[in-house]
Amino acid sequence: MRHARRRIVRRVTRLAAVGGLLLGGTMVTQAAMATETPATSATPRTTPESVVTNPGSALVEKLGTARTAGTWLDDKGRPVVAVTDDKSAATVRRAGAEPKLVDHSMNELKSATATLRSAPKVPGTAWVTDYRTNEVIVQADSTVSASDWASLTKTAADIGSYVRMERTAGKFTTRINGAQPILSTAGRCSAGFNVTNGTNDFILTAGHCGPNGSTWFSDNTAKQQVGQTVQQSFPVNDFSLVQYTSGKAGDGADIVAIGDGNGVRITGTGDAAVGQRVFRSGSTTGLRDGQVTGLDATVNYPEGTVSGLIETNVCAEPGDSGGPMFSEGIALGVTSGGSGDCTTGGTTFFQPVTRALAQLGMTLIVAAPSGNGQGGTSPSGAPQPSVSPTQAAIAPGSASPGSTTPVTGIGGGISLAARLTDPNNIGPGLLVIGGSLVALVATRYIRAEQDRKAYREYYSATWG
Repeated sequence: MRHARRRIVRRVTRLAAVGGLLLGGTMVTQAAMATETPATSATPRTTPESVVTNPGSALVEKLGTARTAGTWLDDKGRPVVAVTDDKSAATVRRAGAEPKLVDHSMNELKSATATLRSAPKVPGTAWVTDYRTNEVIVQADSTVSASDWASLTKTAADIGSYVRMERTAGKFTTRINGAQPILSTAGRCSAGFNVTNGTNDFILTAGHCGPNGSTWFSDNTAKQQVGQTVQQSFPVNDFSLVQYTSGKAGDGADIVAIGDGNGVRITGTGDAAVGQRVFRSGSTTGLRDGQVTGLDATVNYPEGTVSGLIETNVCAEPGDSGGPMFSEGIALGVTSGGSGDCTTGGTTFFQPVTRALAQLGMTLIVAAPSGNGQGGTSPSGAPQPSVSPTQAAIAPGSASPGSTTPVTGIGGGISLAARLTDPNNIGPGLLVIGGSLVALVATRYIRAEQDRKAYREYYSATWG
């Protein structure tokens, strides 16, 4: 009876071990297939919406730059148009916008900035047209000497009283040190928006992050390669393209990360409006918000002059360069540089997305439009600022365009236990195979030992 029970146990153990070998082999095969690069990507390839962020822009275009001096949104989000005469004011009022009579037209303001551009360049200076005060504001950081400041002041005085001089704290610098951090020998930046030329996919990021040929990784051990810079424009502009190593951005390419495992789906592109509330995400300081304070800004960085930038009061720090700026699911810009930090506040400039895409011949990869046409969250439901660092190559979640959605980052921060138990990893299958082999060997060894023991007991009794 005892021998019969032993035989049953051995048979069951052998069957379980053989079954384990078969199961482990199947698990390894499935994991290997799961890690293969799919032939096609599930990334949306819908046409991005072109969104008008300020209806007053159409009035400015209609009336012309000799009769207007810019447009902005007031504290309640209503369009205001600066005009130089009563007839234009009446036209603006009939169109449902608020007119504001000013002394200087856009032509005069642009003439002032042209004079500033033609003057000797002084690193650490910047200027922008302030539509709301009808002035050109010239800023100089702490690195500008007294003699350079005096020279700038004289140039401003020669232009007219509508050029205002301001000293600003800190230094105007590019913000390289990106939401996911991307790293190379040039430093650390933030990934901006995913774009495509219809054949390959790219990351749109800041131009100062690295020259053509720069190789980017998502980890600081240079094992997980993201891609390589294939086109750069800096200075003058501040944008570049990083081509994905695989050629495709993959699932979730329409999402930008905002920290805490969340992201915002992008549905289109637009031009920023003065007074507009905007959000910026970066790998150093996470999600921050603020307001657009000026357009067509020029900044004289130590590395060179960049023009046509968006000025904001959103803070940023080194490493946030290239990160996305957006509002209600609309892509507006990528982080260029600025002054200050996220403790004391500061000024940050952005490369407009629309201008970069036009010059590069690229299209933004966006989410499919929602049922209401434009999609996006209302201002009251917009994502709130977070101090958490953010990641950027993201998996899609279930959310409407412009709203927040759960996201996951690429690589890094995964424990050994998590990797071994991941069904898409070959580890679990190998463990099952290894355990089954051990069981088979153990079963054979135990049976052999039992047979030898029985053999000795039998012949000992026979020969005794």
